[in-house]
Amino acid sequence: MVFACLVSGATVVRLAAAITLAWTHSVQKSVWQEDWRATPGGLELTEVRVEGSGAGMEPPDGAVLKGRFYVAHPVLAPQREVILRRSGATADWQVCIAGTCRPMAEFVPPEADPVTLTTCE
Repeated sequence: MVFACLVSGATVVRLAAAITLAWTHSVQKSVWQEDWRATPGGLELTEVRVEGSGAGMEPPDGAVLKGRFYVAHPVLAPQREVILRRSGATADWQVCIAGTCRPMAEFVPPEADPVTLTTCE
């Protein structure tokens, strides 16, 4: 089975086959959420949810407002990896598995930057 994994230096953390990455924009304070699924071909982005818009947080093309989020299903080729950066100007990334979200610092060291989301077995 293929899983999504976080990699930072020698640290490799196997998460789950499907995860959500979430963060809050430092200026706009809007929440952005992305659902990723690990497949043999790479990481597939299955859904994006953006709370509001502005300050570079525009909803993707084709997004539909559902409750407080614009929801979209982008067409993107599977990704070999996704690089996650930590600026220190915002709260840490949230990694959500089966509806439970935790700061990325609970998986990899808080000073780790960059952190790579990739697939593993």
